[in-house]
Amino acid sequence: MARDFKRKNKLAVISDLNVTPLIDLAFSLLIIFMITTPVIEQYNRIDLPDQPSDQDQPLPEIEDEFITIDAQGTYHWGQVKVSKVELEARLDRIAASSGEQPVIHLRGDRSLRYQKIFDVINMLKARNLTKLSLDTKAT
Repeated sequence: MARDFKRKNKLAVISDLNVTPLIDLAFSLLIIFMITTPVIEQYNRIDLPDQPSDQDQPLPEIEDEFITIDAQGTYHWGQVKVSKVELEARLDRIAASSGEQPVIHLRGDRSLRYQKIFDVINMLKARNLTKLSLDTKAT
């Protein structure tokens, strides 16, 4: 009789189904759909008009300017060695020009103190020259 009781208890335990993970999954999906539905509804599909591509517009010629600071803290404009005052004067000329703003590539030696780099960045910010590229060596 004890053997039959154990068999019945085993079957009773197996017949219970744990639905808690299924309810958690359903609520998770519900929350995901509640969050994503407003985002999907904000997307407006429009049919943009066509424009003939017969008109070839020349690309504006934008020159890149290179400012290099060597390990001794000497400024170079391209290949030309310049002083800090002359560098500021060249940046003033670029800022005053009415043409397209050039991309200014700033290169600093690895052993250079950061302050020298930030001095040049502050010069650029003061003149509203925003197209800046901090160059590094690819490894």
